[in-house]
Amino acid sequence: MPMTSHSWATFFVAPRIHQCSEKKGTRPASNEQPYHIGKSLHMQKGKRESDYSDVQGQVKREVGDVSILINNAGIVTGKNFLDCPDELIEKSFDVNFKAHLWTYKAFLPAMIANDHGHLVCISSSAGLTGVNGLADYCASKFAAFGFAEAVFAETVAQKHMGIKTTIVCPLLINTGMFEGCTTKFPSLLPVLEPEYAVRKIVDAILQEKVYLYIPRVLYFLVFLKSILSSKIATLLCEYLGIFNVMDGFVGKKKKD
Repeated sequence: MPMTSHSWATFFVAPRIHQCSEKKGTRPASNEQPYHIGKSLHMQKGKRESDYSDVQGQVKREVGDVSILINNAGIVTGKNFLDCPDELIEKSFDVNFKAHLWTYKAFLPAMIANDHGHLVCISSSAGLTGVNGLADYCASKFAAFGFAEAVFAETVAQKHMGIKTTIVCPLLINTGMFEGCTTKFPSLLPVLEPEYAVRKIVDAILQEKVYLYIPRVLYFLVFLKSILSSKIATLLCEYLGIFNVMDGFVGKKKKD
């Protein structure tokens, strides 16, 4: 069955963490834990408005107004474009991109009303450049990046200065999602440990950074992409082994 009428979202919402951290760059002193909703935002065409209201109301009842929304959902098929079934392509967009639309719809209005909030989009380095074997994943992550950047531009243009945005583009993270993938130069392009990535993301949120690329070499590589000819950029990608990152991909093993 085609999956065009549904979207799934896994995201974290946290109540007013900034109240515990008035000073930029400091860690919150609160013991409050983030509120996690997994796959509860299951929206059907024709009733999305009531779904937004239901989810927003559920969270408000249990934790109060949301001040930080972290969209962290992600799936990867790991197949070449022509080998990827249509339903998996649609699911990649449902989870990796469309979920961002619906969670923003659910929680952004209250943030605007309170003039306080932080939108965190976990995109990917694959949302910055195309990667062999990741056509659908790259497309969905490019979309998430562009959407988050556009909403950031809207909040600035509409003078919603209390709404902050952080867009995160990490390289491979050792969560099992990209199991089997390696880089040719791990000292330059390492597979990131989750704890390290989390620390960097939390610091970026507290410092109100709009963009976070990890590792830092991605800033330089993205700059090179903007100035090099396509021929030279292709040669650089071949040398760095970027075209072969997915060669050993086995993906996350399902639990028995």
